[in-house]
Amino acid sequence: MDLTRFQNQLKGATSTSRPIPPVEKWDPDFCGDINLTIALDGRWFYEGSPIGRASLVQLFASVLKKENDRYFLVTPVEKVGITVEDTPFLITQWRKTTNKDTGNNVFVFTTQTGDDIELSNAEQLQLRTPPDALKDADATEIPYINVRRNLWARLHQNVYYQLLEQASEEQRAVSTQFTIRSNNARFVIGEVSI
Repeated sequence: MDLTRFQNQLKGATSTSRPIPPVEKWDPDFCGDINLTIALDGRWFYEGSPIGRASLVQLFASVLKKENDRYFLVTPVEKVGITVEDTPFLITQWRKTTNKDTGNNVFVFTTQTGDDIELSNAEQLQLRTPPDALKDADATEIPYINVRRNLWARLHQNVYYQLLEQASEEQRAVSTQFTIRSNNARFVIGEVSI
């Protein structure tokens, strides 16, 4: 499998305005694994070399699919397995905006591939223990945000620290929680034991 052929298969299946194809409806034959890795830092590597073209990474990110614990790139006719060291997406930017309909403040997160996610319901954020390479001595859980379907993003460390500055501290019986409000919903972005 080479990436050029894979890219050519996608030309007819996507449009030019940051499409997200309906990969959940595609069930092509599995064609084996390819040597493509999404590293902990969010960079994409093919055959050990970084993929430097942002448009190519965005294209491949748009056809990413997770089944059980495995990740695949899919076209309508082909499915290939790839390696993901933690999550396929990394939140690299954030901003606050106002919901036009409700007037509520909303946090909007942007991934390394340019996907924007508005944080508005509790299912979108989970606290998880990061991979060993990113763990602190206490194995503190950090926030992961759902990008789409069952694909998640980890907050870049800088984004996480900036978000903690926006958070409120709430004392609980056995812990302190750090929370933010987005679209009038409460989100716990960190917790430490007392």
